Amino acid sequence: MTFHSQIIAIGKMKARSPYTPAYTEYDKRLKNTLSLFELEGRDTHDERQKIISKLDTNAPIIALDELGKTLSSVELSKNIEKLQQIKSGKVQFIIGGADGLDDDIRARADLILSFGRLTWPHMLARVMLVEQIYRATLIMSNHPYHREG
Repeated sequence: MTFHSQIIAIGKMKARSPYTPAYTEYDKRLKNTLSLFELEGRDTHDERQKIISKLDTNAPIIALDELGKTLSSVELSKNIEKLQQIKSGKVQFIIGGADGLDDDIRARADLILSFGRLTWPHMLARVMLVEQIYRATLIMSNHPYHREG
């Protein structure tokens, strides 16, 4: 099962970033099913306004936040499938700025996801997210890319 997704992220990935080739590779593997909105914000209030302007009220929203749930890849895939049954449209993923997400954004999210208690550079978290989106797509289609155990 292929699903369309959007990443709404604070900050812009530089062309010379060491993370750019990895992000680009997974984006290419997703074959035009992923959109990226890179937003610049002056502070969390400004970031909140810019993120809200990109949200689709019909789409499931998954926010990345250190206070969120830690899920396995299979659990994330199942959550995405379940959210798509409840709501229609693309799945929107949100990555906040250096100071995290505003409470209003967290309240709008259908799922708050954490990549663990460690702190990750935002651009590396973006690569980790796009890989998990790719992995979820393949899990849903029973592709052997993901292996358990």
